[in-house]
Amino acid sequence: MPPLIATLVYGFLIWMLFRFNGDHKNQASSALWIPVVCLLINGSRPLSSWVGLGGNSPAQLMEGSPFDRTIYLALIAAGVAVLLRRQTTVARILRLNAPMLFFVFYCALSISWSDYSTVAFKRWIRLLGDFTMVLIVLTEPNRPRAIKLLLSRVGFILIPCSVLLIKYYPDMARSYDPWTGRQYVSGVATDKNMLGMTCLIYGLGALWQFIGAYQGTKGRERTRRMIAQGTVLAMAFWLFSAADSMTSLSTFAMGSGLLISTSFFKLARKPLIVHLMVATIVGVSFGVLFLNVGGGAALQSLGRNPTLTGRTEIWATVLTFSGNPLFGTGFDSFWLGTRLERIWASGSMLYGINEAHNGYLETYLNLGWIGVTLLAVFIVTGYRNVMVALRLDSDVGRLRLAFFVVAVVYSFTEAGFRTTCTAWTAFLLAIAAVPYSPILKRSRPLDAGDFAGSESKVELIVA
Repeated sequence: MPPLIATLVYGFLIWMLFRFNGDHKNQASSALWIPVVCLLINGSRPLSSWVGLGGNSPAQLMEGSPFDRTIYLALIAAGVAVLLRRQTTVARILRLNAPMLFFVFYCALSISWSDYSTVAFKRWIRLLGDFTMVLIVLTEPNRPRAIKLLLSRVGFILIPCSVLLIKYYPDMARSYDPWTGRQYVSGVATDKNMLGMTCLIYGLGALWQFIGAYQGTKGRERTRRMIAQGTVLAMAFWLFSAADSMTSLSTFAMGSGLLISTSFFKLARKPLIVHLMVATIVGVSFGVLFLNVGGGAALQSLGRNPTLTGRTEIWATVLTFSGNPLFGTGFDSFWLGTRLERIWASGSMLYGINEAHNGYLETYLNLGWIGVTLLAVFIVTGYRNVMVALRLDSDVGRLRLAFFVVAVVYSFTEAGFRTTCTAWTAFLLAIAAVPYSPILKRSRPLDAGDFAGSESKVELIVA
């Protein structure tokens, strides 16, 4: 099929996915498009890269793109304007998330000891942008429906477009290893790992909504939603195979297992069983990756070697460049300047990298042990919030549980806790404490102010 015809066909397919999913109905505010656009950019390539203005040299990484910066600042400004109109609800959510505020404050404080404080400050603004986008979603009147629309709108575009580029525009979506000549596919993303992360998060979102539609009332709308979400899910599986991103595929299997078990088996939603499942997934993953549980057979069965495709060499090397063990090098400041040049020059395996391929090590390099401790508090309190959500709203709670677990495990071998990272956004959506109940039965339209006030019990309506 000629590329132009294929583009038209895929464009029609995307439009049909939106129609079948019921996106044309007025079920969320127009403000939801702000985080949608932001996540579309975060899940693909910087806009400057699409128009030929990008670069990956140490100087370019430090300076950044004025074009991208302008677009992102505009999105943040629009998001802040929305939140100012919802300030009562925002204040309640912030009061419930003190660990989140402490983490953001420490990140800001760490700018003061960064060697590149101006760059660190700019990147901290992007961190605020991540929280702004999440808060827009969490302050929507129909929060469950807003989460569904967010995941659908982004997934309906990124995943089909990735298939289109790989099949019909290979020059834009394929690359080759300069040392081995091996071919990699990236779709709309910058590399295969990022493509795998996109399939991981939005594939789980599609599976969650497919299960929800399957369990819903039979009818034409249910069938159409299952077709839409099933199509995206099938494309995600194809992309997993094409990208060969085993970290994303294996964590997708873990998250899917949690979604399916907690959706179809009441026993699996009991707190004790949930704790056991989560502890097993995290514990086994940690043991296989770092404690050589299974003697390396598990890794070999996934097509990976004991070095985790060179990650162990990366970890050992970057630790020799680490700064103050207590405070780190400053927020998002490790992969900058002369330090980055020295790392690239230290070996062929490290040339061109700009992450530690481990979210916890990445946090240590930038924020030291204090940052790691705050992240640990973040994770523990976040898991408590996930369990509360699972009890009060099992539909959204199941997704939050899956997102939480995959973010924790994914960060064992990828930098999943970085700003503008899709896994990081999903993690924030999962762990945030929110006032319940998000949807009330009323005879008039809802607005954000409906959630302010008393903590009285109200009836949950699961979207």
